Amino acid sequence: MAKALTPKSIGAIKPTDRRLERPDGLVAGLVLIVQPSGAMSWALRYRFAGKVCKLTLGRYSPDSVNGLSLKAARDKANEALESVARGEDPRRAKQEEKAARLEGRNKVEILIDQFERSHLSKLRSGGQVRQLLQRHVVPAWGWREVQTIKRRDVVDLLEDVAKKSGGVTANRLLAHIHKFMGWCLNREIIDLNPASGVQKPAKEESRDRVLSDEEIRLFWAACEEEGQPFGAIFKLLLLTGQRKSEIAEMTEVEIREGVLHLPTERTKNKRAHDVPLSEAAQAILAGVQRVKSEQGYTFTTSGKTPVSGFSKPTNRLRDHMNKAAGRELEHWKPHDLRTTCATGLARLGVPVRVTEAVLNHVSGTGGGIVAVYQRHDYAEEKREALELWAQAVDDILAGLDPVAEKKRREQEARQHG
Repeated sequence: MAKALTPKSIGAIKPTDRRLERPDGLVAGLVLIVQPSGAMSWALRYRFAGKVCKLTLGRYSPDSVNGLSLKAARDKANEALESVARGEDPRRAKQEEKAARLEGRNKVEILIDQFERSHLSKLRSGGQVRQLLQRHVVPAWGWREVQTIKRRDVVDLLEDVAKKSGGVTANRLLAHIHKFMGWCLNREIIDLNPASGVQKPAKEESRDRVLSDEEIRLFWAACEEEGQPFGAIFKLLLLTGQRKSEIAEMTEVEIREGVLHLPTERTKNKRAHDVPLSEAAQAILAGVQRVKSEQGYTFTTSGKTPVSGFSKPTNRLRDHMNKAAGRELEHWKPHDLRTTCATGLARLGVPVRVTEAVLNHVSGTGGGIVAVYQRHDYAEEKREALELWAQAVDDILAGLDPVAEKKRREQEARQHG
């Protein structure tokens, strides 16, 4: 007769090159299975309907933290034996338990979580994509099995989003839904991508928007009303002409001696880029209330990740501007601040090549043979240009003509020079 297992006797078991079974002398049919790797698990052997059956109980763990202790295994085995005595097969209960766990694993909300972990987390824009899916897709479909989503569901959702949030947002959402459904298709969760062939809800025109002097004044006042962190971020977007991610995701270590040093992984064209910070830009950064961040993010509310999600603050700024103007202004987006900066530099007479250097463009006059052989980084020219633009913005806020003021200051300098 087998002896009753004890924690001590289990701890003394040494694995061999063959699978071992150690029966427990206290509970009939309970065995401890020892693999050559040293892994241990519990199983119960019993008879049901005249046949010998085996029920896997779980992994062995001395303290039941990551599995079943000896006591927990005995309790579970006794429960199973009681089921057998009642004429019930405990394997069926386990199968039903497994089915219950699997039920719902293909729900849209659960799959979006998996999509984020396996795909979106590797993208710079992954957080924004997840936010868009969370805002529009999860409330509409989160509880549904992904196999039930049809083309008509996609069309209906996009039409609703277009009415509430605009056609551009609906277009972006369609692209993200198509990608998510393609991810499901590749994993054989669905047989067809319901977003395939669905047309964009809105026609987009590629057009850059330049804020007028009046709009710059309204914009700046709206940023003051917005406060931190987005008020400061939007001001810096206008003053530096950089992309929103390059400003919003900046870290303290990237700012040295009045220059924002952007490494290759932080720029769209994968080219390292130095952005001289004007005195006005440095003053804005000095006024930012820092949240402790191990990663050193300048703009963060959690301390763990940089701020993200520009839609709501952009809408708030637009609302403030429209209210102050007393009318509905032409729609603008964060990228238009970059265009406004570039146009402002041209208006002030800054050479195109310097403007392209400020914006880190690789096309136009900076492309081709020039980009290969012209190694001059325009550091001083970029600093002068951005200081000139910061002064122009200050003139605009004061209600002055920045071009006329530039000429006046140059004339005064010559007279006193």
